[in-house]
Amino acid sequence: MKLKYNIDDKLPFGQLMLYAAQWLILAIAVVSTSVFVAQGSAAEKLFYTQKLFAVMGITGLVQVLWGHRMPIVVGPAAVLLVGVISSLGAGADTNAIYSSIAIGGVLVTLLTFGGMMRHIQRLFTPRIVVVILMLIALTLSPVIKGLIFSANPYEGEHLFGLIFTILGCLCMVILNRKLSGVAKSLVIPIALVVGSAIYYSLFPMPAATDSAASLKGMFVDSFVFDWSLVVAFVICYVALLINDIGSIESLGAMLGVKDMDKRLKRGICITGAMNIVAGSLGVLGPVNYSMSPGVVASTGCASRWTLVPATLLLIVFALFPDVVLLLTNIPNPVIGVILLFLMGTQLAAGLEMIHSTRSVHTFSEGLTIGLPLMMAMLFQLMPRGILPSVIEPLVGNGFAMGVVMVIIMEHIVNRNAPKEAKK
Repeated sequence: MKLKYNIDDKLPFGQLMLYAAQWLILAIAVVSTSVFVAQGSAAEKLFYTQKLFAVMGITGLVQVLWGHRMPIVVGPAAVLLVGVISSLGAGADTNAIYSSIAIGGVLVTLLTFGGMMRHIQRLFTPRIVVVILMLIALTLSPVIKGLIFSANPYEGEHLFGLIFTILGCLCMVILNRKLSGVAKSLVIPIALVVGSAIYYSLFPMPAATDSAASLKGMFVDSFVFDWSLVVAFVICYVALLINDIGSIESLGAMLGVKDMDKRLKRGICITGAMNIVAGSLGVLGPVNYSMSPGVVASTGCASRWTLVPATLLLIVFALFPDVVLLLTNIPNPVIGVILLFLMGTQLAAGLEMIHSTRSVHTFSEGLTIGLPLMMAMLFQLMPRGILPSVIEPLVGNGFAMGVVMVIIMEHIVNRNAPKEAKK
């Protein structure tokens, strides 16, 4: 692939800031689609968002300068978002949830020492990776429904959500196909701006909130160890690890980067360390986003230096609550529609991977993918209170149980399944 700027190229200031603005808008859009998970008062939710901005900005800056040293956008991990939502739905304590995130970060960091990474990579066959991609999308579907169709809607808001879902998703698909260059990477930011403008032309803006932040509430109130939550989030972190490896490896392969083993090890180590920080601060942990190769391919600019101004601005914005409020004051229905589109692309990636890896030839291999997906939905929708409280956060986590089921199906139940239907 022919690039205008390679990975270590320094750009003229004007072009540097242009490409940095693209990465900044994309990073804000990625963070904005996860802030709804914040709990508490309006001021507490705003402070949560400030912390999220800071963690993602610092992680991205450290990765670009000392980690994998490649142009990859960093954002809150969707798999941890699923884990937090499932755990909250099961009635888990917030301190225990974020303590489990910190523990998961410790485990990821430790895995970068020695040869453990190679053993983990061998466990995840193409079929298991396909299921993980699809599980993230399916287990977020109840959340997407709650965002688009809120429990206490304004008059006409549900109808708006339905119409905007249909038209918005179709428009994003068309834009994704038609746009090229820098504009192609701005489909999600365009949807955020246009959708918010349409929404607020029909429905009232939210009331102003006290934006004063303080060090009180900066960290979790106390460290709480809940073994069932820890197990659930360890499973989530296995998926996060595969996501992180895939994001770094895919861009490295596309750019023909050398010394990928060192870059991968440093990148994963920083991801783990910053997840410890995120859990301690009580926010979602970061991950390298897999959309980055598409951004580089569409713009022709692979210079990692373009992310330095973008990540620095993200950190600076975190210090000003009014700026964060302005940047993230996006209506829930708009966030829901964008998540729906993103999860559609996630499913498409899973289907494309089935084809490209030729991972399904027999009925048994298809069942290895299909049954865990359906079992995950069952666990996700299971009534609460039918299991002991010590295991409900784990069993009630549809994503975690789906991963357990596909590993059992792939490596135990269908390990010696007949291959006669293969061509």
